[in-house]
Amino acid sequence: MKSTVFIALVALASVLALSACGSNNNDSASSSPSASASASASASAPAAGGETKEITVTATNFQFDTQEIKAKVGDTLKITLKNESGVHGLEIKDLNVNIKNGETATVVLDKAGTYDFNCSIMCGTGHDNMTGQLIVE
Repeated sequence: MKSTVFIALVALASVLALSACGSNNNDSASSSPSASASASASASAPAAGGETKEITVTATNFQFDTQEIKAKVGDTLKITLKNESGVHGLEIKDLNVNIKNGETATVVLDKAGTYDFNCSIMCGTGHDNMTGQLIVE
């Protein structure tokens, strides 16, 4: 009997883990209390000489609609993630950004370089294809 309960629990856990991308998460920004602390390192005004760029990246199963974002040193980037299908996150490790659906991170781009971003929530077989780059010139 104990083994039957154990097997049932393992099967249930497996189904829940594998269904992460199958559900539709259309939470609005207002239902999310705030972006993560690492994503909220922000400045309300653009850096000297820079612009404020507002970018919305839309995630579907298994791609971002934007694979390349271009900006300049000194710009302030406000990046928002919108999940159209599945459950996804967007992480730019080198800039300490990690947001979920409906969240916005604000980052002052003070250093030139190419910063990779990817889906931060394991969402299924195409998860590894969910990548892009932020190019700061």
